[in-house]
Amino acid sequence: MSELARELRAERRRRRRRRRRSGEARRGLYLLPQLFTTGNLFFGFFTIVQAQAGNFDRAALGIALAALCDTLDGRVARLAKATSRFGSEYDSLADIVSFGIAPAILAFHAGHLEGFRRTGIAIAFLYAACAALRLARFNVHPSRYRGRFEGLPSPSAAGMVAATQWFVSFLRENEIAWTVHEAVVAAGVAALGLLMVSAIPYRSFKEIDLRHSYRGIVVMVLALVAIFQEYSVALFAIALLYVASGPVEWLWRYFTGRPLEELPPPLSPGQETSA
Repeated sequence: MSELARELRAERRRRRRRRRRSGEARRGLYLLPQLFTTGNLFFGFFTIVQAQAGNFDRAALGIALAALCDTLDGRVARLAKATSRFGSEYDSLADIVSFGIAPAILAFHAGHLEGFRRTGIAIAFLYAACAALRLARFNVHPSRYRGRFEGLPSPSAAGMVAATQWFVSFLRENEIAWTVHEAVVAAGVAALGLLMVSAIPYRSFKEIDLRHSYRGIVVMVLALVAIFQEYSVALFAIALLYVASGPVEWLWRYFTGRPLEELPPPLSPGQETSA
C-alpha cells in the first residue's frame, strides 16, 4: 500500500512538472510577438529622435525596421497560436507611433514644412490624425471587399515617406539637380493622409500563395534584383506604384463597371444573440 502511494505521489509530481513546463512554453510563445511589437514601437521612437536631430536617412531606416517588426509580430503570433486582444491593442498603439506620428515628424522636418508655420504643423498633424483614424477603423471593420484594404494602409503611407527621403538623398549624392517646392511636399503629405481615411480599396496581397504562383515569384525576383541594384530608386518606385494603384484601379473599375466582391457586413451584438 505504501509503495502504491509513493507511485501515485511520484506521478502527481511528474504531472505538475509537465504542467509547469507547458505553462512556461506558452508564456514564452505569448511574449514573443510582444517583443516584435516592442521593436516596432522602439523604431518608431528612433525615427522621431533621428528626424528631430536632422538625420533623415536614419529616420527613414527606422520606419522600414518598424514595418519589418510589424509584419513579423502578426505572423509569429499566428504561427505560435498566441494571438490575444492585448496583443492586438498593443500593436495598434505601436503602429500609431511608428506609422502615424513618426513619418509625420520626418516629413515635417525633411520636407521643411516648418516654413509654412502653422499650416505646416496642421498638415503634419493631419497625416498623424488620419493614420490614427485609419488604424481605429481597421480594428472595427478591416474591409468591405475581399482581398482588399479599405484605404491606404498606414505602413504603406509611412513607407512612401521613407522611400521619398531615400530617393531625394540618392539624387543629392549623384548631384542630380532636382528640387521640389515645399508646397508640393505639403500636398503629398496631405494626400497620403486623406488616402488612408478614404474608402478606396487597396490590394492586400494576403491571398497570394507564392508556392503556386509562378507570376508572383517572377515579380518578387525582379523586385529583389531592382532593390539590390539601387534600393533607394527601386523602393521609391514600388511605393509610388502601390500608392497610385488604389485610385487608378478604383477609377478603372468605376468606368468599366466591374465592382469588387463585397464581404457581408458584420453582425451587430443583437443579431449575434438572436442567431
